[in-house]
Amino acid sequence: MESLTLIHLSVDEGPMIGLRYRHSPLIDKLLKGIPSVRWVEEHKMNCVPNHPTYFNELMDTFKGHVWLDLEKFTGNSYGQEAQPLSMQQLRKRELPSRWKSCPTAFYDALEMRRYSLQTAKTYVSLFERFLNYFAEHEADELSEIEVREFLLKKHEEGVSDSLLNQYINAIKFYYEVVKGMPHRFYDIRRPQKKHKLPVVLSKKEVQRLFMVCKNIKHRCIIGLLYSAGLRRSELLNLKVQDIDSDRMCIHVKNAKGGKDRISILSKSLLTDLRKYYRQYRPKTFIVEGIKGQSYSGCSVGKVVDRMAKRANIQKKVSPHTLRHSFATHLLESGTDLRYIQALLGHSSSKTTEIYTHVATSQLGQIESPLDSLNLAEL
Repeated sequence: MESLTLIHLSVDEGPMIGLRYRHSPLIDKLLKGIPSVRWVEEHKMNCVPNHPTYFNELMDTFKGHVWLDLEKFTGNSYGQEAQPLSMQQLRKRELPSRWKSCPTAFYDALEMRRYSLQTAKTYVSLFERFLNYFAEHEADELSEIEVREFLLKKHEEGVSDSLLNQYINAIKFYYEVVKGMPHRFYDIRRPQKKHKLPVVLSKKEVQRLFMVCKNIKHRCIIGLLYSAGLRRSELLNLKVQDIDSDRMCIHVKNAKGGKDRISILSKSLLTDLRKYYRQYRPKTFIVEGIKGQSYSGCSVGKVVDRMAKRANIQKKVSPHTLRHSFATHLLESGTDLRYIQALLGHSSSKTTEIYTHVATSQLGQIESPLDSLNLAEL
């Protein structure tokens, strides 16, 4: 996968995010879809303003297409501590001049329906891009024609089907939920959902991850993701009191859909957690940043990716890969699918059934017809 390095730059207009990469038609094409990109002759590279709005736009544009190297961008608040940590901060965040923000009613509806902060940030970010694409018009003046025009533009820019669906959800949220127009945009054709099998690590690959992970904090991060099947957001919100060593379980609170559930606590992980607690003394969250705040999702992703490369695992490994591996390994060991569904927090068993397509315990008992030909004797 091609890579793009983000760096800090200072120009006359103020701080910028520099985009350093080798010549790439793919990256050039994706950058053309970002209006804020401009060439800075002084530094001989493309740049965007150093602001969360543009940083998020870069992340969304290149996700799944290009590897973003943020190593030289460490210390920047974007994706880390300065990201809004509450709905109140999201409402009051600093915006670029002339940038149209979401209506107050949009935030109110998100709060009233108890949407997670991550979902709220996504909806706000995407709907604001829609609003600013038609900056000369008010949201209520826009019809299905403009919505189609905007979505077609995003499709032409090469955004992923997943991101396109998120744009549709954010737009529908405003017109259908906030404004109460339930049928106005229902006939927008969504991208056909691609049925991709999840990436799953073998048990030997997971073992290699732990072997190369010497930092006890990073070891606990990987251990929590894999041993309890946690989502990245669930790990970040996990508090010290959520670890129940008496009952050997982990209380996962306010997870996806605002639901609570209980997952298993590994004996091996409990040993690591106790060692980690004695060394780091976290006050509120199990995994905390330097100032005691919740760790960033970006940092968790970097830890997993770095350990996977160190373990020489050729697959693309993300925090969610460890959750997939947890479910698949349970299924391969004979755990009932209904228990796995409960541990993962899936509302529908159909979501959990995808792991039956990647579990190999039964496949190993099937003989390939090629092996029955006795080719060695020919």
